[in-house]
Amino acid sequence: MKRDKKHEKEISAAVAEVRAIYSEIDGRPVARNCLRRRDCCHFRLTGRTPHLTRGEALTAAKALRSTGRTQLPAGFNGSCPLLDAQTGNCTIYLDRPFACRTHFCAAAGGPYARREVSDLIQRLEKIDGALGGDGGHPLADALDDALEQLR
Repeated sequence: MKRDKKHEKEISAAVAEVRAIYSEIDGRPVARNCLRRRDCCHFRLTGRTPHLTRGEALTAAKALRSTGRTQLPAGFNGSCPLLDAQTGNCTIYLDRPFACRTHFCAAAGGPYARREVSDLIQRLEKIDGALGGDGGHPLADALDDALEQLR
């Protein structure tokens, strides 16, 4: 899919705003103890998969492409497809999705209370709407769509 300059600017602006939201959540004084634990990255074990809005998916796709990858691995065995096969670390940690930052991992402090992040969720939803999105989609599906959109 060939993108025009206007669309490219919209994507760049959306990615910049998503990154600003991520920076803001990282700076909030909510007690967290996540040091790349990776327990929550094993979706089959947790029974939970992060859902990404279109802006988040585009941000993750751009970060993934900056690692040299242009697609998700086939058959990623129930773990996050963004994990490095050798190290088990997140390949896009600095651009990891909102759900990965506010996750449900008990060892890291459990989920954020919605009231602590509802303003940021609303901003992500506004970006999603501006990009023609229709809400969050499972991580792999959202990323596949975003990678296709960036081609």
